[in-house]
Amino acid sequence: MNDIAELERRITMALERIGAGIDLVGAAVPAQSHREPDGDAETRIAELQDALDSERTTNAQLTERVRAIKEKQETMVGALEKNVARLTHQLDAATIDLQRLKDANQDLVDANRALGAAVEAGLADPGLINHAMLSELEALRAARAADVAEMDGILAELKPLISEVA
Repeated sequence: MNDIAELERRITMALERIGAGIDLVGAAVPAQSHREPDGDAETRIAELQDALDSERTTNAQLTERVRAIKEKQETMVGALEKNVARLTHQLDAATIDLQRLKDANQDLVDANRALGAAVEAGLADPGLINHAMLSELEALRAARAADVAEMDGILAELKPLISEVA
């Protein structure tokens, strides 16, 4: 019970201090609001406003530059993606052609071996063997030409990239 009386007394004193403080603030604010602004304050406000306008202009310019860079980047990425898709398609086609050529060469080698075995058994014409050998030689030349063409294609694609880096 004694504690409640003490708390009540402390609350009452705090409320009185708050009331006195509000009276002081209320009296001070109207006195300040009737005061004429300083010339220095007006100058400072104008300087701050100019600085704010300058920052807004700079911000707008930077925003525009970022937008332009982003558009350029998206355009370049799109072009590169198309180029990669085209090159991937070319590589897939070249890989298929190369595999066909290798398979044909292997078939030709197998046929020549069988023909050679037939000649040894006395069942084949030596002219057929020469023809098979010439065919095999031609197939090997075609394989080499395909390899050279593939390397030329790779080099043609790499040259612009190397020149950009250099």
